[in-house]
Amino acid sequence: MNISIDTKKKLSQLDNILQDMGKILVAFSGGVDSTFLLARAKSILNTHVVAVTAMSETFPNKEVVHATTLATSLSVRHIVTQISELQNENFILNDRHRCYHCKIGLFEHLKEIASKEGIEYVCDGSNLDDTLDYRPGLSALKELSIRSPLLEAKLTKDEIRLLSKQMNLSTWNKPSFACLSSRIPYGVKITQDKIDIIEQAEQFLHSLNLEQVRVRYHDSIARIEVLPSDFIYVINKADMITDFLRGIGFKYVTLDLQGYVSGSMNRSLLAVENN
Repeated sequence: MNISIDTKKKLSQLDNILQDMGKILVAFSGGVDSTFLLARAKSILNTHVVAVTAMSETFPNKEVVHATTLATSLSVRHIVTQISELQNENFILNDRHRCYHCKIGLFEHLKEIASKEGIEYVCDGSNLDDTLDYRPGLSALKELSIRSPLLEAKLTKDEIRLLSKQMNLSTWNKPSFACLSSRIPYGVKITQDKIDIIEQAEQFLHSLNLEQVRVRYHDSIARIEVLPSDFIYVINKADMITDFLRGIGFKYVTLDLQGYVSGSMNRSLLAVENN
């Protein structure tokens, strides 16, 4: 496994950042980035790192279970807390700043936990690639003085995956995941019923051994995104998939021929931002 000199320098910078902070709380989702950050913090800070995972309506329970298993395997103290995004009117209105409202609520809560734990720094797993997408949540992190060590060290997603593989982390090739609300177009109100139908649809598709999946919610239409290499597989199971998704409330089931695109709901916003 070849790690470039530039990536090694970034890793060294990350270690220095963690060392300087001394004691941190990591917002831990169990994804590629936060797992790498947590593992690296554990190696540098030992017992001076705490992982916190927030349960919510838009974060599937299986991801909480997975995060708990990972934290245990890393011998890191893990706190599971509860938040309710659907109690936040600004969040459920689902305007272009939805992610901002979500992050404000989440990280204000995590800062309260950090204060009780006597921890000055709350950290998240944002990386350099996140600055290339429409991420209003980054503004919330800045406002609340949340640290993003991976971003500060200028590590990219590919570098994090490579370094995770070198560290034998099981998440090195874990598919990307975002909260279930990201499947709903901006301007469409977020409700528990919509979140539930999306979660059921994606769980079913995962049960068919499709790993990278999004079911985008367009009222009566389910727009399925998978990797192009999985198109034939999905088409061969079209009747089964259609029957299930119609059974849980969709009228029409479509396969997006562009394939899986991270943050595909953001494309129109990015076009506006870039003009």
